[in-house]
Amino acid sequence: MPWLQPDSEDLLSATSGLGDQIMAALAAGVALPASVTGAGLNSVVVAGMGGSAVAGEVLQAYAAPRSSLPVVLVNSASPPRFLGPGSLVFAVSFSGETEETLAVASAAVGAGAPVVAVTCGGSLGRLVAGSGGTVVDLAGRRPPVTQPRSAIGATVAPLLIACEGLGLLTGASSELRRAGEQLEVRRTSLSSGEGLAREIARQIGRTIPLFHGASGLGAVAARRWKTQVNENSKSPAAFGVQPEVCHNEVCGFGQQGDVTRQVLTLVSLRTGLEDAVMSRRFELFAELTAEALARVVDVEASGEGELARFFDLVMIGDFVSLHLAAREGIDPGPVPTLSELKLRLASGA
Repeated sequence: MPWLQPDSEDLLSATSGLGDQIMAALAAGVALPASVTGAGLNSVVVAGMGGSAVAGEVLQAYAAPRSSLPVVLVNSASPPRFLGPGSLVFAVSFSGETEETLAVASAAVGAGAPVVAVTCGGSLGRLVAGSGGTVVDLAGRRPPVTQPRSAIGATVAPLLIACEGLGLLTGASSELRRAGEQLEVRRTSLSSGEGLAREIARQIGRTIPLFHGASGLGAVAARRWKTQVNENSKSPAAFGVQPEVCHNEVCGFGQQGDVTRQVLTLVSLRTGLEDAVMSRRFELFAELTAEALARVVDVEASGEGELARFFDLVMIGDFVSLHLAAREGIDPGPVPTLSELKLRLASGA
């Protein structure tokens, strides 16, 4: 019997298959129209919400030191005013029915922007296909996933591949391949239910985890750990970004230490690529706040390259969230509160 019970939506398999998602995306590629060239672009826009928005966060963090074009994230129904023919727009919606993403995609089509939809189909797929845009169809890909948050590899990889094909990035496909190889190694060590992720979950226990990552992909990983704990284990969590937390959050442990040391665990997420100054900030933050925390947990990624280490942290964190769910007998798949919220929004209740 699998160690994760109950698991009605088979999140254990989806989590274990992260590397397979990346390899499948590499094999499929992204076929853009010949009319779309990197020379004609002045910006990249990524529209997405919830689990689908992570794709934009990864692209933005990875492209920042590598691409001359700005990557703008849109986490609302309001498109940026500059949107036009020079904006490459990625509309990411697992279901294809996300209201906000549909609104931005529709505006992009109307503005004459080239649009790439990353979706299982739905209204978004029909809109973009009907306008002559590109649709990266996630439906039927293997391994199958039922939740947007479990499709991070399938949604991130096409954005990087497309930008590389346009000459906006270099080396992304090679880094993605190395990420897939690292995830195969990590899957072997985690799928049995033993090892690092189980131990981290044990240390967190019933405390509220505070995840820290360095600016860039480390910060994206920290936010990912936070949201996975929220959705998979139905528990509160928080995240912060170095070095910003050393300018404000570090001051917040001077009072109520008798409370915080019972309920807060600091989890420092390290890619292993941080410079000496950034590493020292992690160390000093932990030293200065340790007496007001239940404990401090350090997690360092493995792998060759920035994407490999980022996705390694993602897989570890995803398994940690599943272990936290298993400890409480919680089914990680369904998100009834989110479903109720969407229904009440739709009904106006």
